[in-house]
Amino acid sequence: MTEWTIKGREFVHCNCAWGCPCQFNSLPTHGDCRAIAAIAIDEGFHGETRLDGLRIGMIMSWPGAIHEGGGAVVPIVDERADERQREVLLRIMTGQDTAEGATIFQVFSTTFDTVHDPVFARIDLDLDVNAREATYTVPGLLEARGEPLRNPVTGEAHRARIHLPEGFEYDVCEVGRGWAETRAPLAITLADSHAQFAELHMNQDGVVH
Repeated sequence: MTEWTIKGREFVHCNCAWGCPCQFNSLPTHGDCRAIAAIAIDEGFHGETRLDGLRIGMIMSWPGAIHEGGGAVVPIVDERADERQREVLLRIMTGQDTAEGATIFQVFSTTFDTVHDPVFARIDLDLDVNAREATYTVPGLLEARGEPLRNPVTGEAHRARIHLPEGFEYDVCEVGRGWAETRAPLAITLADSHAQFAELHMNQDGVVH
């Protein structure tokens, strides 16, 4: 198994209520799961291949809870990646070169019945984890944004965190809200629902806590 490491930032947005029951091993708010994700890799490698500065994303959908399977995914890879970088990023994103159950990529890979052809495109991502703000665009494929939760009385930004010391995605995430629209081959619409913003550090053995 080739060793790899990713350090960076993520923006994930799904159709669940703020906070997302999945983070607590509960069933999704509306019975199904639809989501988009984006990761900015600040530092990373797979074997001898550097991944610094690249971006990846996904569009995902499941007819029920994620662990029940039957899902579909569109992998998105930064068009700036060369042929070798594209290959190893897709290996990481599809759970290869990874211990069983160690990362979100590996776990989710076991739940997809349909894996659409990867999209190699420009990924525009402006992401501030601490501010709980993000804009995420892949021209012709998706537009998404995230922002902080708001106190319903004062309108002030409300800060809430989720800490998963044994999680397979992040150690701590900031909780916010988001909106997204995607197109074929996996068209979904998300409006004022759960979003999370996190610093990531993971490798072939899982999240570095």
